[in-house]
Amino acid sequence: MINENDLTTRDWLAIERTKLANERTFLAYFRTFVVFLGSGITILKLEFLTELKTFGIILTIISPVILIIGMVRLFKVKRTIKKHYKI
Repeated sequence: MINENDLTTRDWLAIERTKLANERTFLAYFRTFVVFLGSGITILKLEFLTELKTFGIILTIISPVILIIGMVRLFKVKRTIKKHYKI
């Protein structure tokens, strides 16, 4: 394991890039959650899309699952970074 004092500027920048990449990935999961949820609700509310009602229900049910996966991944990677670099 690497101590805080052993890190060079390049190492700190690499850690920061990793943290930012982790946050970007979470935002992609969140964006997907919003699109799935919005699409599912829209399909359920519009009368001329009644034949797609099952698809709307599936999208609405899947959307929180996507959000939970994104949150679990976000915190797991954060914990890994902190554990490995002791920061």
